[in-house]
Amino acid sequence: MAANSFMVPLGTPAPAFDLTAIDGGSVSLGDLEGSPATLVIFLSNHCPYVRRIEDGLAALAKDYGARLSIVAICSNDSVTYPDDDPTHLAEQAARAGFTFPYLLDDTQEVAKAFRAACTPDFFLYDGRLRLAYRGEFDGARPGNHGPVTGASLRAAIDAVLADEPVPQDQRPSIGCGIKWRPGNEPA
Repeated sequence: MAANSFMVPLGTPAPAFDLTAIDGGSVSLGDLEGSPATLVIFLSNHCPYVRRIEDGLAALAKDYGARLSIVAICSNDSVTYPDDDPTHLAEQAARAGFTFPYLLDDTQEVAKAFRAACTPDFFLYDGRLRLAYRGEFDGARPGNHGPVTGASLRAAIDAVLADEPVPQDQRPSIGCGIKWRPGNEPA
C-alpha cells in the first residue's frame, strides 16, 4: 500500500544515528559532519517505487560525487520481508550501482527519529545538518512513463550547495510504507 512522507518541518536538526552498513562497517551522523549537504534516504529492495528510481538515484550520487554526503537506510522488518535482508540489499546496491553506504536500522529507532514513513523517503540537510528538503525524487512512479531524472531532489541539492533557499513548496515522496515489526509501529 502506498504511503506519503510525513513532511517533517524544515529546519529540523538531523537525528543522531550510528548504524551498521551492509558491508560490515558502520556510519554515524558524526561521520557526515562538515559536508556542505547531507542526503539521508530510506530505501528498501522489494518496493516497486524504489526499484523505479534506483538507477536514477545511483546517477545522482555519481553526478554530485564528493560535494554531497549520502547514506541510505533500510528500516524494514527483514524477517517478514526477507528481500530487505542484508544479502538482498547488497545485491540491490550492486545491481543499481549505489556508491554510498547502505545502512541497517534493525531496531527501527532511526526511522522513528527521522519520522520516515515510506521507501523511498528523502531527507536533505544543509551544512549545519538542518532539514532543507523532504519530498519526492521526481514525478516517476511505477506504472507511469515519466522520466527518472531526480529533478525535484536535484533542484533542492543545487540550492543547498549554492547556499540559496530551497523552495518551501515541496511535494511529498510516495512509496511503500515502512514495514514495521508488529508492535513497533510509531505512535
